Amino acid sequence: MKFSIRRSVFIKELSNVQRAISSKTTIPILTGLKLVATDNGLTLTGSNADISIETTISASDEDNALAIASTGAIVLPARFFSEIIKRLPEETFQLEVTEGFQTEITSGSASFNVNGLDANNYPHLPEIDTTDAIKLDGAVFRELISQTVIAVSNQESRPILTGVHFVLDENQFLAVATDSHRLSQRKVNLQTGSTSKYDVIIPGKSLVELSRMIGDEYDQVEMRLSENQALFILGETSFYTRLLEGTYPDTSRLIPKEAETTLEFEAPALLAAIERASLLSHESRNNVIKLIIKPSEKSVVIYGNSPDVGKVEEALVPNTVEGSELEISFNPDYMKDALHSFGQSTIKVSFTSALRPFTLVPTEDDENFIQLITPVRTF
Repeated sequence: MKFSIRRSVFIKELSNVQRAISSKTTIPILTGLKLVATDNGLTLTGSNADISIETTISASDEDNALAIASTGAIVLPARFFSEIIKRLPEETFQLEVTEGFQTEITSGSASFNVNGLDANNYPHLPEIDTTDAIKLDGAVFRELISQTVIAVSNQESRPILTGVHFVLDENQFLAVATDSHRLSQRKVNLQTGSTSKYDVIIPGKSLVELSRMIGDEYDQVEMRLSENQALFILGETSFYTRLLEGTYPDTSRLIPKEAETTLEFEAPALLAAIERASLLSHESRNNVIKLIIKPSEKSVVIYGNSPDVGKVEEALVPNTVEGSELEISFNPDYMKDALHSFGQSTIKVSFTSALRPFTLVPTEDDENFIQLITPVRTF
């Protein structure tokens, strides 16, 4: 196996594939990067058993400056190999595999010899034989991930909650995540939908890595699903992730249908006030802030308190405040995560009682996006 390639092109694809490679794995060869050179191009593969990423650099694209002198395959230690490539002196480099999987990397006057492994021992990627593809707008899908993944659980004791629940039915794509203290739900209507119905749970960690890859360069993401795997295709890159097994809890019953007290705020203004109040609540053991709402006086006051440091009190200026008087306490970090997901929107906050979950929705699209937070009992 022997090829030369433009270094910047290779580094870009290598950085994507490396997202799937972990130094903590029970299968030693998975700490490596698999390289396969064919007459058509160079394929890079990385995997950690949960996610696998494969990308192909085309030999026909002149910008890649890829010249395949001889075909073949090798597995190289990913972290070490990556550091070498990033520090090579010239714009291009050459890689040649000789006897005993010895790999020589040269660029200008620099030359490295690296011990490789037999690519035949590298695990095969999952096979997803469905031809039914769901096409998603790249920017919308990345936004959907960021808005829901904040609510996934980090507790492995309930693994089902560490994922985002996706349901596809009649051109509507529904994503829900909850850690039992908060919930985030987003609906997207697909322009070109699938005739199939899907109900899958994708690990939150996989989705975070996927969203980082989508970036601004992929207008469209193609999703294909099998019994225990999901495949996302971004241009020449394939991103595989395992699905979580089990039945996701019915979250629809958690969302209140009515409200006793409602507020409307500009999301950035409310976020700034919550951040100020949480400066002191973070110094307290319970990390709680309180809202006192008096609609008859058009009054909304936020309190943060730490016995060791002091307290903060701030009168807020909502766009509207309606309904019954209410005192409610909650975790400010949950509120900040929720508010970040609304960007510059105007939001409506709806409360039913001091001990029931409350909701946040954008006023312009209250049907398709909802955040729910469970209050904290302070007495």
